Amino acid sequence: MSGPAPVSSDGDSALAIVCGGGSLPFALADAATRRGRRVVLLALRGWADPQRVDAYPHHWAWAGQLSRMMRFAIADGCRDVAFIGSVTRPSLWQIRPDFRVLRMMPQLFQLYRGGDDHLQAGIGRIIEQYGFRLVGPTEIAPELAVPRGLLAGHAPNERDRADIALGLALLRATSPFDIGQAVVVAENQVLAVEGPEGTDRAIARVAELRRNGRVRSPAGTGVLIKSPKAGQDHRIDLPAIGPPTVEAASAAGLAGIAVVAGSTIVAEPERIAAVADRAKLFVVGVDPDETQR
Repeated sequence: MSGPAPVSSDGDSALAIVCGGGSLPFALADAATRRGRRVVLLALRGWADPQRVDAYPHHWAWAGQLSRMMRFAIADGCRDVAFIGSVTRPSLWQIRPDFRVLRMMPQLFQLYRGGDDHLQAGIGRIIEQYGFRLVGPTEIAPELAVPRGLLAGHAPNERDRADIALGLALLRATSPFDIGQAVVVAENQVLAVEGPEGTDRAIARVAELRRNGRVRSPAGTGVLIKSPKAGQDHRIDLPAIGPPTVEAASAAGLAGIAVVAGSTIVAEPERIAAVADRAKLFVVGVDPDETQR
């Protein structure tokens, strides 16, 4: 694929952030700005928050308008591109491809024949074919990564640690199938495995199961566990948690949330801690091979 080459960079050129939903894109933009980098948001219509986007230099584009976004990035002197924020996978019939992307439809059809990692890795390769450097959020702002240890609430008890260990083992086993980054486990029973609906809706299923009496474990038991998949490109779609995740876990009557430290990004950690403390939930960063101990 050819196109005008982006400017060369020593790491201090403008950063283009392909901006999905939620607060993480703005946390990343603020962190990069604090480091002296100029930031340009390439905001995805239908996902990015228009009111918050307006506070930054930005351009709007529909899903599928990669060439449009890359032209904006080149015009703004960007060399590095980061992807961050929630995006529900659109169908091929929902994207609005520009002319260059139309020529790539056979390639896109192949990318859609697989899970989210397969699709996102393919899009990342397309970005690199334009001559950009794809960078991960934690490469730009390491402070966005969840540290190991307790972030909020009480320490997990023995039952919670057993649920965490089982959840991590399950995610390791299912990661080759590219089906999700999260599970909910309560008293050694798997209650939900994340699918295309996303984490918060997977937790909502647990809340519904409890309301319907299909889950016998009492409120205040069960853990949401999140982990990246084996072989996942950490520059794209790392697991993330934010205040809505904690609120959903509270509504489902869970004891807490455990995420893999260093490989999960967090939005608004102070607000997460406040929400978790009010709900009496723990939030903890763990090792990927955590076992009950």
